[in-house]
Amino acid sequence: MSKKIRLNAFNMNCVGHIHHGLWKHPRDNSSDYTKPEYWTELAKLLERGLFDGVFLADIVGVYDVLGDGIEATAREAVQLPVNDPLYVVPLMAQATKHLGFGVTCNLTYEQPYLFARRLATLDHLSNGRVGWNIVTGYLDSAARAMGLKQQIDHDDRYERGDDFMEVFYKLLEGSWEDDAVVRDKGRGMYADPKKIHRIHHDGPYYKVDGVYNLTEPSLQRTPVLYQAGASQRGNEFAAKHAECVFTGAPNRELLAKGIANIRRLAVDAGRQPNDILVFSGLTVVVDSNEKAAREKYEDYKQYASAEGSLAHMASGQSIDLEKFELDEEITPEKLEALYPGRLKRVGSARGRNFLEGTTRRKLLQSRGFGAQNSAIVGTPSQVADEIAKYVEETDVDGFNLTRTVAPETYRDFIDLVIPELQSRGLYKEAYEEGSLRQKLFGRGAKLPDSHTAAQYRTWK
Repeated sequence: MSKKIRLNAFNMNCVGHIHHGLWKHPRDNSSDYTKPEYWTELAKLLERGLFDGVFLADIVGVYDVLGDGIEATAREAVQLPVNDPLYVVPLMAQATKHLGFGVTCNLTYEQPYLFARRLATLDHLSNGRVGWNIVTGYLDSAARAMGLKQQIDHDDRYERGDDFMEVFYKLLEGSWEDDAVVRDKGRGMYADPKKIHRIHHDGPYYKVDGVYNLTEPSLQRTPVLYQAGASQRGNEFAAKHAECVFTGAPNRELLAKGIANIRRLAVDAGRQPNDILVFSGLTVVVDSNEKAAREKYEDYKQYASAEGSLAHMASGQSIDLEKFELDEEITPEKLEALYPGRLKRVGSARGRNFLEGTTRRKLLQSRGFGAQNSAIVGTPSQVADEIAKYVEETDVDGFNLTRTVAPETYRDFIDLVIPELQSRGLYKEAYEEGSLRQKLFGRGAKLPDSHTAAQYRTWK
């Protein structure tokens, strides 16, 4: 294999993220998420392991569909409570030199003018190590909390997103010229007003006319752009905007097809296939020998909550699965009768494939580790073998390593798996200097001229 594996720690500013119930494990410290030391120690640990970044998921809203309430969600801390991901970035940036930060922010409920300033500020405070995971939302509870009757239709959210991104690019790429800030004390000029340009945007969703309180350009100007949409419309959005895409599939064959589709769409959008780095989810339970790894996995499973995982999934699909008997088959006809127009709102790619023909009992049984995700369990060599197979057979560029028991998940991977990957030449031995974009792509701190954002630069 010629390429080095990229690696993010997949996390969230909350107690229960993906593998629900494991916060109850005696060695898990995720309930300390409100303490600054939780984040600074995590950041230092990940930098010791040469992780490219920490990928911070987020939601707006609450998982309130299962049983028409939050009983399971609150009891099992299913991403509830959850804090804002942006505010832990300066803490981690201060504690590290190289670690990158991918933060999830829902553009549907933001205004681009102020949001651009917030991300530019984070890029300044991290010395150019910030990325934005662009999402459009998927919870009806979020829409209601923000004053809407229900979610905006799936494809309409992406239409709104395209308009948002155009404003975002105009502000960060087209407003201040690279040499607008002169800091000339002798002339009494901090910034040259002739090199600061007012932005005019009159789009279908957003209208902006201004510049004055936008920050001066940060090292990257526009943060590294992540995207995690699963639908075809989401993939088209990613092919146009994203530099890093987070995707997943139940097996290597389907993952390979999905990655090939993303790269093909990138070419259709006038980009190169390798302009996008593709990351897939990864869950690992590892120990020095196979017996110890299996015992660790069984120990973890004692604390897992299948019901918590079902509460998570039910809101993702906007389906109260408790409306079905335990062994009643779930069919498209029954779903449509219960929830007319649901697929239009949440996206036809979301849910149908693994809901159709199953039962609530089967869904619970498949979530014995507190999530739909399966885990690679074994020795460092066995884990490295599986990771290498994924890269070779799917063309994936890297992984988002999900936490199970925190911070043990990351520490075990760093101490046991990273050296094995390095010995095979599959993982870096040291960080490259520079911004997050430079570390990931090796071609400078700013977006390349081939990216769609470049057309909004009003200066050269």
